[in-house]
Amino acid sequence: MVDISRDLPEFIEDEKQLEEILSRPYSEVIEFSKSLSGDIIVLGVAGKMGPSLVKQIKRADIISKIKRRIIGVARFSNPEAKKDLEESGIETIVCDLLDRDAVDNLPEVKNVIFMAGMKFGSTANQSLTWAMNAYVPALIANKYKSSKIVVLSTGNVYPLVPVSSGGSKETDPPSPIGEYAQSCLGRERVFEYFSSKFSIPSVLIRLNYAVELRYGVLYDIGLKVYNNEKIYLENGFVNIVWQGWANSVIFRSFSICGIPPTILNLTGPEILSVKMVAEEFGRLFGKKPLFEGKEAETAYLSDASKCFGLFGKPDIMSEVMIKWIAHWIEKGGKSLNKPTHFEERKGRY
Repeated sequence: MVDISRDLPEFIEDEKQLEEILSRPYSEVIEFSKSLSGDIIVLGVAGKMGPSLVKQIKRADIISKIKRRIIGVARFSNPEAKKDLEESGIETIVCDLLDRDAVDNLPEVKNVIFMAGMKFGSTANQSLTWAMNAYVPALIANKYKSSKIVVLSTGNVYPLVPVSSGGSKETDPPSPIGEYAQSCLGRERVFEYFSSKFSIPSVLIRLNYAVELRYGVLYDIGLKVYNNEKIYLENGFVNIVWQGWANSVIFRSFSICGIPPTILNLTGPEILSVKMVAEEFGRLFGKKPLFEGKEAETAYLSDASKCFGLFGKPDIMSEVMIKWIAHWIEKGGKSLNKPTHFEERKGRY
């Protein structure tokens, strides 16, 4: 089978082209779509990753001639996001996941992807952060006790680790810094409890920094270089992963659901120096980056060796992403205006 994801352009010129590339189904995704039975519901679909995830699954199903419902659930504060999904063949349901009655009225579905949560603004509204990240999972687990559940979590449940360590492994004990990360561990523990209580096959995906052209750590660094803004170096090393490939792993993770939940780190194989990334953007822009501070010996890093063993390695690495993002910024491409705050080391988001 030809892997259509390999036909990549030198540059990406507009959002239509970007969305097409992000939603291209990998050959492995197409094959997996044939083996997975049942409809799929994605909770919190209107975030940064959800739209391209459900479109990738839908495209795989079309190629595989699989007929199933793919349902996207969110508040849909932006009606255009809802319309866009529907035009791509995705069913949509408007739902506040904090509303128990609304959750109880969601359709019964065999396969659940849980992407809902709160990060940005969490320091200013800690009670809502805990409600979204630790209470909503209890509602969902009770509703979908007869389903498989793939849960999006974060590598922030791990502590800062020495860069020389290569990153935290799934077997390392969590030690979250700050209330956001603590609430995310709360999300994991709640799903873990209900997985055991109701025998729900589940997987907890600890994601570190998905990237595309409109947001992500690389975009944040590139924009600072382009705008001649200071880049703080204390948190000087990061993991990143191309969003299209990350979504392919999220979908295929239904194959590794377990009781208790399987834990999976999801990121790329590179540990990137923030300073070196900024200098490469500077070379592409013809600008000299402005730095402040010195790199600490620790950072939020994850070792995704287990993921690579199960699902292979990403096809798009940092060199290509940096080139694409530099071109995107120079041509005035759209931003999602969602900074990652990758510089943060005390858990305040």
